Amino acid sequence: MPRFWVHTFGCQMNVHDSERMESVLQSQGFVAAESVEAADLVVFNTCSVRERAEQKLRSEVGKLKPLKRERPELVICVAGCVAQQEGERLLQQIPHVDLVVGPDNIPELPGLVLDQMAGSPPVARATFDVAAPRFLAVAPAPGQAPASAYVTTMKGCDERCSFCVVPYTRGPERYRPHEEIVGEIAALVAAGTREVVLLGQTVDSFRDPGLPPPESDDPDESQFPHLLRAIAARVPALARLRYTSPHPRHATASLARAHAELDVLARHVHMPVQSGSDRVLRRMIRRYTRAEYIERVRRLQAARAGLTLSTDIIVGFPGETRAEADETLSLVREVGFVSLFGFKYSPRPHTPALKLADDVPEEEKSERLARLFEVGEEMTRAHLAPLVGTRQTVLLEGASKGGDGPGGGVSHQGRTERNEIVHVELPRGVAGAGAIVTVEVTAAFRHSLAGVIDPVSLSGLPRRPAAAPRRSLPVVGSEGP
Repeated sequence: MPRFWVHTFGCQMNVHDSERMESVLQSQGFVAAESVEAADLVVFNTCSVRERAEQKLRSEVGKLKPLKRERPELVICVAGCVAQQEGERLLQQIPHVDLVVGPDNIPELPGLVLDQMAGSPPVARATFDVAAPRFLAVAPAPGQAPASAYVTTMKGCDERCSFCVVPYTRGPERYRPHEEIVGEIAALVAAGTREVVLLGQTVDSFRDPGLPPPESDDPDESQFPHLLRAIAARVPALARLRYTSPHPRHATASLARAHAELDVLARHVHMPVQSGSDRVLRRMIRRYTRAEYIERVRRLQAARAGLTLSTDIIVGFPGETRAEADETLSLVREVGFVSLFGFKYSPRPHTPALKLADDVPEEEKSERLARLFEVGEEMTRAHLAPLVGTRQTVLLEGASKGGDGPGGGVSHQGRTERNEIVHVELPRGVAGAGAIVTVEVTAAFRHSLAGVIDPVSLSGLPRRPAAAPRRSLPVVGSEGP
């Protein structure tokens, strides 16, 4: 049986795509390899949102050149956004790559690999499935589902932000029928999943003719709130529902009402802002102002007590002044983000921002990013420290990477409904993945908490081997509407 190894770069969407790659390969008799050296197929699932991620890919692929020379039958595949962006050029630029596969061509992966193993010449398959979108679903066996699972609602993006390559690498927006989404979630929950994270490039722009039309004159309204209500009504056993990443302009009043009325929705939203300067936001083509962003996130916070916010921010965008960078820092403080992801602007191919002069020196970008992280970590500390001594409801996701705990048990990681990461210790032989427990917080770290599980919660946990936080699941369907 051929053995495969998948190396993932990038966002949650790429993690989800890698899981689907593993699933389609396993459905055709492939098995996971224990290492790159033991694999017959190595897949690099790539990200092109940042220049650094693309450079890292080329470095990692380059490391396999000696192995390919030693084992010419090894199939090396580049998949994901860089594959879509570069296509056949990758075959010319990196001669020891055999296969290039775009995000929409994942269902074809096993056949393309078998062709390579049979001696076919290198090939690039990077075409969008615009006419007949396909969304891979899963059918987990009872007890085999992950505690927390990703479910795709859409793919592609129509926003056309000036800095972003995603519309080029993921194509236009295509929406999955809500019946398929609800069906996949129901199957996951029946097999043991407790939490679902809905995925989409702009997840809250979701539209499906099978759901009621938006009850609003707001041009930014979508059918995403109806989707959330359909999931809550038809999968009542689902313990927790999250979504990422929304676009601020679709964070309408009806989405806030959904947060107010649906207890299954987690009390945390990751809402990218990118900049706190109106002038920079216009140059980014973000389609909202600073004031509009604040108004929309305040509405979400008012809808559900204690709701927390995190965000994405770009520093050093072309033309950004120091004063405008300071406006972003003031926005972070004003909104009160509990965490943030910051990035230095890097020019990406096929983006409108290429027409702007990248006039912020690299040293200045680094300085602004460092200042942003200082403020962000200050906000995180201010949020986490007061939680010491409180009792939190935590969904355990699985064993931590650290392994053994200080008390001789096994360290596990979980999240509160406000997305705080919590580390706890379980006795050996006690399974925690998927359990929802009460935890007394005992310590606050830089980005997480530690705690002790309440004895009543602990006594209710089963004694069996612990499951991994996420697992590959068998594919049951790949046809879209």
